[in-house]
Amino acid sequence: MTELDIAEVSHRAGVPASTLRFYEEKGLIAPVGRRGLRRQYHPAVLERLALIALGRTAGFSLDEIARMLAPDGQPRIDRQMLAAKADELDRTIQELAVLRDSLRHAAACPAPSHAECPTFRRLLRAAAAGAKGVPRKSAPVRRGTTAPVGHP
Repeated sequence: MTELDIAEVSHRAGVPASTLRFYEEKGLIAPVGRRGLRRQYHPAVLERLALIALGRTAGFSLDEIARMLAPDGQPRIDRQMLAAKADELDRTIQELAVLRDSLRHAAACPAPSHAECPTFRRLLRAAAAGAKGVPRKSAPVRRGTTAPVGHP
């Protein structure tokens, strides 16, 4: 297969050319040359971009992804880092399940108003304290439980 110009790579990978240039600056991809002013890439860059996209979807930073990509284009994936990310995702899934269950309870609560629902009141107190029921970016999150706040 022949080299691909930046527009073709952008189209096939579904990322803007500016992202390709940024990835190049970060050392994640490299052009093989230029044709006029347009960067040219080896077709294997598409697989590398797919690996970057997969890493981003899993929550890895670009720096973490860069450590998983050898300069020769071959992945050198740290299995311990993958296991740690999987554990982190498990915790996030548990936290989101608690939040989902809490929202469902609040939506279906038979109390006349949310202000009268003991479970909803506990959710509010937990949110105010930065606890598990409602994740907050600036507050610590309590980990390790799967029950909605206020339920055993």
